[in-house]
Amino acid sequence: MLIQNPKTYKGQELETIFFRPTFCGPKADEFGVRIIYNMPMPTTVQVWSHKGNLLQPFQAGWSNAGPASNKLQKRINMQKVKAENAFSAEDYFSMVFEQITNSADVNLGDLTGTELEKAETELFRRSIAESVRATMWVGDTEGSLSQLTSFDGFIKHLGDICLEGKSGIVQEDVPSKIANGSAIRYLRHAWDNASEELRGLRSEGNLVFYVTPDIYNDYELWLDDKGGTTAYSELKDGRQTLCYHGIPIVEVPVSKYLNQMSSSFCVLTDKRNFVLALNTAELPENEVRMWYNPDEMENRQRTVFLAGTAIIDENLVSGTLIDTLDDSEEEENEEV
Repeated sequence: MLIQNPKTYKGQELETIFFRPTFCGPKADEFGVRIIYNMPMPTTVQVWSHKGNLLQPFQAGWSNAGPASNKLQKRINMQKVKAENAFSAEDYFSMVFEQITNSADVNLGDLTGTELEKAETELFRRSIAESVRATMWVGDTEGSLSQLTSFDGFIKHLGDICLEGKSGIVQEDVPSKIANGSAIRYLRHAWDNASEELRGLRSEGNLVFYVTPDIYNDYELWLDDKGGTTAYSELKDGRQTLCYHGIPIVEVPVSKYLNQMSSSFCVLTDKRNFVLALNTAELPENEVRMWYNPDEMENRQRTVFLAGTAIIDENLVSGTLIDTLDDSEEEENEEV
């Protein structure tokens, strides 16, 4: 059986069917960062600080004493990106059919075009979400960090901040993989070297540690080694989330996308400070197409949109970018 009917979504359908269900509302929280969707171009984020002396002794008239609120403005560099998928007709039908059979209220004896369309849509939507999630972290338009080159991700921005020496981000070379309780040192360093402004945001409940899986796993093993009833219970039943001093630790599974498989990081920030911006309204060719190509006997999916990331305030980040030296690098360092 083949799925041959072409499908094209434009305008309002493009938003309501594909992008808003993934990048707005509850689903957006799964990305762990601030998402801005379809802001006017050029996309600019403005952050206003509160006046320290807002309250004044009462007097008639308008006083408005004291300095004005400070404004921090950041323009997000958006790149035009294209998402494409191609599957053999047989594989495509199998994947779409699996989506259908997983639904409890579907009648397998009477599959309508609507059921097939929903399944195709969900398949492509998941692929777009995974690609965006990976690129927003390890994307590098210069191709030095990873093979995801459509737009720059947060790791690239963190590296630039580190080189410029503007915040609490430092670079460290280590001789071996993260293990044996090293993670706790990086967590402590991120907190101890955070700016007073960043530490002061703790009460608002939006501080997070973004860490790579090796840091996350090593910290969990470090907790397992601690004695007591609680540690035993967590070891047996598992932990829903990891925290350090009450601040959630978010595992960022990016290792498989990095060219440098030894790269790790541990970064403390306010999750609203990391921004992913998406736009589907500013392109004349903004559409999603799904069609069957009889020449290649494959089903294809395509969409075009704008995407970009930014770290709004460089003073609200603290942590370490870690590179593990391989054997050849260690030998070169020893010779020097």
